[in-house]
Amino acid sequence: MVAIAVLAGAATGAFAYWGGPGHGTATTVLANTRPLSFAPGNPTAELFPGNDASVAIVVSNTNPYFVQIGSLVLDSHGGTPFTADAGHSGCDVSALSFLPQDNEGAGWRIPPGAGATPGTLAIDLPDAMRMSATAADACQGATFTVALEGRS
Repeated sequence: MVAIAVLAGAATGAFAYWGGPGHGTATTVLANTRPLSFAPGNPTAELFPGNDASVAIVVSNTNPYFVQIGSLVLDSHGGTPFTADAGHSGCDVSALSFLPQDNEGAGWRIPPGAGATPGTLAIDLPDAMRMSATAADACQGATFTVALEGRS
C-alpha cells in the first residue's frame, strides 16, 4: 500500500510541474561541426583467401559534444580504400572487401573532445573484412589497412 501511495504522489507532482500554462521562444546555436577523424582500420587477425577478419579502428571527435555515427562504410573520397604494406606491392587489393557496419542498428556515439584533446572511441568490427578465395600469392603475409568513413 505504501508503495502505491508514493508512486501516485510522484505522478501528481510531475503533472503539477508540467501542467502550468506558458509561452515563449528559445534559440540555440551549435558551434561549427568539425569532421570526425578515422584512424585507418587494420584487421585484428591474419586474412587468408576465402576468410573474414575483424577490423579495429579509432574514431576521434574534436567537437565539444557527442557525435552519433549511424554506420561505417568504405571511404568514398577517391583512390582505393585498401592498401597493403610496402613489402607486398604486388598484392592486388581488389581481392579485399568490407561489409558495412552499423552496430546492430545502434551506430556509435563518439565522446566529445575537451580542450585540445579529442574524444576517442575504439571500435571493433567483427568479421567486417574479407579476402576472396582468388587472392594472389603475392598477398601472403601482407599487412592491410582499410579507410573508412562514418554515415549518419
